Amino acid sequence: MKIYAVGGAIRDALMGLPVHDIDYVVVGSSVEEMIAKGFRPVGKDFPVFLHPDTQAEYALARTERKTGKGYKGFHFYADPSVTLEQDLLRRDLTINAMAQEVGEDGSLHGPILDPYNGQQDLAAKVFRHVSDAFAEDPLRLLRIARFAARFPDFSVADETMLALKAIVQADELRALSAERIWQELARGLVASRPMHMFQVLLNTGAAATLLAPTLAVQLSQEEFREAMLIHLSAAGNSLEERCAVVLMDIPAAEIHSWADCVRMPIEVRDFSEIFSELLVLINKSQLQFQPVDVLAWFNRADVWRKPDRGQALLNLAQNLGLGVMPLIKAMRNVQALNTAEIIAGIAAEDRSNGERIGSAFEVARLAAITAALKA
Repeated sequence: MKIYAVGGAIRDALMGLPVHDIDYVVVGSSVEEMIAKGFRPVGKDFPVFLHPDTQAEYALARTERKTGKGYKGFHFYADPSVTLEQDLLRRDLTINAMAQEVGEDGSLHGPILDPYNGQQDLAAKVFRHVSDAFAEDPLRLLRIARFAARFPDFSVADETMLALKAIVQADELRALSAERIWQELARGLVASRPMHMFQVLLNTGAAATLLAPTLAVQLSQEEFREAMLIHLSAAGNSLEERCAVVLMDIPAAEIHSWADCVRMPIEVRDFSEIFSELLVLINKSQLQFQPVDVLAWFNRADVWRKPDRGQALLNLAQNLGLGVMPLIKAMRNVQALNTAEIIAGIAAEDRSNGERIGSAFEVARLAAITAALKA
């Protein structure tokens, strides 16, 4: 048996990038031999094993055959006769289809094995698929879109763009699980150039299937894409902030609906919804904020129990030049209220009445907001 490091680890090493995870492929071995050497089997769909010492994953070299819809519709064949070249042939891009042998001490040695000219495409900064089987897996469209966000200097080869469009036209995207869609979109959102991901989705026709309807329409407008470039550069690097900026002009109800469709984490969804509602408040007020409207948004953002989130929302709006300093001052005012004093001002017989206490808090908060806005 021989062990090889494959895929992204080789690509990133050649690009001078940090290598965080290494995928290992074992050629010329069997399930029985791996178990005999102390590896623990964990794969459900194909033979994958955990190293007895490092717990790193090692997969037997395998081939695959399309048997149904979606990225799970494959039959895998792993056997000692499967060669490294056959295993690399099933991978998505040539730049991910390179390998290097792993010695007994765990270090990489020998030449980089590159049967599909990955180094050539790496030098030319081109995303090119390895084989015609590429179009059989719809997840690969999202992976390339995400790669485009991570490596913005790369372009998609013409033949690969045709293969991506074929995935859309075959309606394969509907077979993707919501979790996998969000996982790839989220990784693209926090990459260096998220708009490159959306451009791939737009160019292939995938945006209409994968994104919120209003966002898909907005992406077709050049002025929107240009604005997003500016907005994203002013936003932070967190997933919540990036997502909120992309969805900032979409009604909160539509954000909620799409978030459910792609299984967006609740904290990310809420941040985006509340930020969208903040923009509605700003547009409605035209910098003449009404205390009752401000209090309503503070309650919606729950700045009482989640002050850090409230501050992050307002900071993001300020970074985008949206003029929220009056709201920032108002929030400081209400958060400085002494709750013990408010409760002490309630008649003794009413201090156990939750509605009476809540009403007293509302009155005090509204007064604090009014004072801050007048100042």
